[in-house]
Amino acid sequence: MTTENHPSVSDADVAAIAAQLGRVPRGLRGVAHRCPCGNPDVVETAPRLADGTPFPTLYYLTCPKAASLIGTLEADGVMKEQTARLAEDPELAAAYQKAHEDYIARRDAIEVLEGFPSAGGMPDRVKCLHVLVGHSLAAGEGVNPLGDEALGMLEDWWAKGPCVSAVEVEAAGERVLRNRAEDADHAAVIAAKERKTAERAAKRAAQEVGETGEDGE
Repeated sequence: MTTENHPSVSDADVAAIAAQLGRVPRGLRGVAHRCPCGNPDVVETAPRLADGTPFPTLYYLTCPKAASLIGTLEADGVMKEQTARLAEDPELAAAYQKAHEDYIARRDAIEVLEGFPSAGGMPDRVKCLHVLVGHSLAAGEGVNPLGDEALGMLEDWWAKGPCVSAVEVEAAGERVLRNRAEDADHAAVIAAKERKTAERAAKRAAQEVGETGEDGE
């Protein structure tokens, strides 16, 4: 697994996010929203991952408790109902269009992904409430009307305590550090191989020049 250093995010937050996701976060740029319990619940991700893979979901919901509650809304048909209202309510559709434009503008400010839509189904349908709620939490109330609406349907997911325990966060933090060390070792091995390859190529080139010189005498 490839991991990354995240200078703008504390090691404690990276560990908490890793515990929430069950994996080391990729493309992490910062904490976009923090749960009342203190842990991150939405992160900002790079539009393009370290390996070059496009990642259009700028705001990624990490809290498993919130994600579970949102999943219940989706299963109850909220997305279908919201999509139907977009076709019937021009004012709502216009506000949702602006939410789409806001999402694109925020992502474009980091890196433009040509040919990629915003996320969550914007601007003409509702495809993923997790994305819309993440946008609402990160951008604040009044930016994404349907994200705000879904957020208002949720119970206080933090009321019974954090979604990950201190023990889980500590274990995840150790895993993050271990993976970073492994990546550093791997990078060092690759760099050493590249240096040897370059040295061999330079040696061959020098030999070829010498041989050409001898033939010309």
